[in-house]
Amino acid sequence: MFTGIIEELGTVTDWAPHAGAARITVRAPLAVSDAKHGDSISVSGVCLTVVEQGPDWFTADVMAETIAMSWFDGLTADRTVNIERAAQVGDRLGGHIVQGHIDGTSTLLEVTPGSAWRVLRFSLGEDVAPLVARKGSIAVDGVSLTVSDVGRDWFEVSLIPETLAATTLGALAPGDRVNIETDILARHAARFKEFE
Repeated sequence: MFTGIIEELGTVTDWAPHAGAARITVRAPLAVSDAKHGDSISVSGVCLTVVEQGPDWFTADVMAETIAMSWFDGLTADRTVNIERAAQVGDRLGGHIVQGHIDGTSTLLEVTPGSAWRVLRFSLGEDVAPLVARKGSIAVDGVSLTVSDVGRDWFEVSLIPETLAATTLGALAPGDRVNIETDILARHAARFKEFE
């Protein structure tokens, strides 16, 4: 479990597809500073398990389902990624509850600059649209954000300078894909409704 507060920017140093899955190696010195075999680390919103590690890197296996649901299908070495270690019991929950189990991808449609912030508009598939609400939480590439506006097939987030500088979101351009995870409470509410 994560909070969506990014701790560092990591760099993919190797992406090795094999038999429908892949193995990823990420340089992330802070994340591995106290990591051990089997720990969970969020890589741009995707929960991965450490299987090997060195002084400033870790390796994880990525299943075919994860590749299909994320933008990892186009991943290459040297890609910058958002990194967050799993939350510890007793930590402050600075963002919201993020599982690292993404719902799929969205495409950046438009960027509207402000004097010190940016508004980003993303596409929204009809399968997840009912789970996204104005002023609700959403994780975009693992970053905990508040939905500032939403339509039938799009949603917007407003990014402050800190988020623009400390995450990969500041470098996005229209057409770029991101991983999204809707709020867990919205997921459960939708599931309960199926049984009414």
